[in-house]
Amino acid sequence: MFRYQKILSYPVDIKKKNLKMAKVLVTQYGGANGELAAALRYLNQRYTMPDDRGKALLTDIGTEELGHVEMISTMVYQLLKDATIDELKKEGLDPHYAEHNRSIFPTDANGIPFTAAYFATTGDPLADLSEDMAAEEKARAVYENLIDLTDDPDIVGPLLFLRQREIVHFTRFKELYNEYKKRFKNK
Repeated sequence: MFRYQKILSYPVDIKKKNLKMAKVLVTQYGGANGELAAALRYLNQRYTMPDDRGKALLTDIGTEELGHVEMISTMVYQLLKDATIDELKKEGLDPHYAEHNRSIFPTDANGIPFTAAYFATTGDPLADLSEDMAAEEKARAVYENLIDLTDDPDIVGPLLFLRQREIVHFTRFKELYNEYKKRFKNK
């Protein structure tokens, strides 16, 4: 069904730990506008798309978003790698440590855990695609905010890649939305 290659969509090789950045970057893993919410949104919505083109697009983008989850997880792990307990406490990550040690756990930047309430499916292709376009725009904006918070090229490079993918996804969803809008105009 899938061919798994043990490489990320874009190389992640962060050399300097940065707990502050890890604390905010995790929002693109488990936050409302993050990659996990996008992946699950699209992989659930695909079932009610009216044709194979819609099903394929949501499957492809949803699967790609799972690859982005892996990139963000890798980045957060590398940013936290070798952090001492004192460093974790200093950055306010002691509650995370108490529950999860140094493992990756889907939360937003405030530590609020991921919830399925972050995404919706209505069964209406136009409504769902409208939500998808908005989700991609919100994710793009969050990536731009994250880029503003660092000057480390090892962090900025992957974030720019992910930001660009949000723009591509928005465009693909908009194309499908416009096609469906014309087709279902009289219904």
